[in-house]
Amino acid sequence: MDAYLTTERLVLRRFTADDVALLVELDSDPEVMRYLTGQPTPRSEIEDVALPAILKVYDEHPGLGTFKAETRDGFVGWFGLQPTADPGTVDVGYRLLRTAWGKGYATEGTRALIAHAFKGLRVQRVVADTMAVNHRSRDVMRRSGLRFEKVYHEHFDDPLPGTEFGEVLYATDRATWEAVRHG
Repeated sequence: MDAYLTTERLVLRRFTADDVALLVELDSDPEVMRYLTGQPTPRSEIEDVALPAILKVYDEHPGLGTFKAETRDGFVGWFGLQPTADPGTVDVGYRLLRTAWGKGYATEGTRALIAHAFKGLRVQRVVADTMAVNHRSRDVMRRSGLRFEKVYHEHFDDPLPGTEFGEVLYATDRATWEAVRHG
């Protein structure tokens, strides 16, 4: 399948119905899921809910979605540009295997998606969010050119440790991104 996007070390491609095992492997690590659900995602949920939702976005929102990330050595996780309620805004995110942590892939892939969002998809704004206590992801957001906007609080029936500190929103708009790019 053709690449959606390539960087120096990553190739991003659409997921297919045959990629269940990759998503199960990724979501089975409690550390990977620590700031998301706090627990592994059951295979049945990936097969019946998560993967069908990923595939549906490709059809309903051309150019957007969740993309399988591969290096020369194989699958390392995913990166995504998701639609939001505002058609001029997309949400950028990623999830990587623990073996891929600390190698700069998160920043490399996120920067590439932000550039693609502004240059290729012509969106006006890119946002990202995470738990306030997820400092590694916050660092990736900053290194990728996103800027802190706010802390906000959501209600969760079964909150994860750290939820009491809230969620954080990072963002950039096209004009700011272009100004930083062109110095």
